Amino acid sequence: MEEKIFNKIDFTKKLLANSAYENCIFSNCDFSNVNLSGIKFLKCEFLGCNLSLVKLTGTTLQDVKFNDCKMLGLQFEKCHEFCLSFNFDNCNLNNSSFYKTKLRKTTFKNSKLHDVDFTGCDLTSSVFEKCDMLNAKFENTIIEKVDFRTSFNYSIDPDLNRIKKAKFSLPEVVGLLNKYDIEI
Repeated sequence: MEEKIFNKIDFTKKLLANSAYENCIFSNCDFSNVNLSGIKFLKCEFLGCNLSLVKLTGTTLQDVKFNDCKMLGLQFEKCHEFCLSFNFDNCNLNNSSFYKTKLRKTTFKNSKLHDVDFTGCDLTSSVFEKCDMLNAKFENTIIEKVDFRTSFNYSIDPDLNRIKKAKFSLPEVVGLLNKYDIEI
């Protein structure tokens, strides 16, 4: 299906066809708890949608934009890894997981990322702009050239992650020292 607009559709009641969607717009749709496994989304936009707890096993997300979406508890590591690429603006991704995913040059903007798991990810050259990253987990994560300058509440152990040329700003850079339990 190409270049179709889906507006205010409750996909919890009307199932989305297991197909490929290219250049489609999903606006104010409810996908909560829906199984999107195996569906292909290519160059699609999700605007104001609820995607909380959707199942993403083998789902293709290529050049997808999520704006103003509620996306609680998603397991992005179950997506089809080939060409996995997306950006987030003003989204709530709390309790989601990107475990061991390759997310180079991904933009997270004005988003809530509480308790998000970035363990083993490759986030090279990604941007976290004005994101609240309370309890986000970074372990064995490649965060080289990542821009954290306007984000806050992160805690990153430099000994457990590759952080070469990552960008931070004061006062949030103290999030790199949390493991030392010191007062500054």
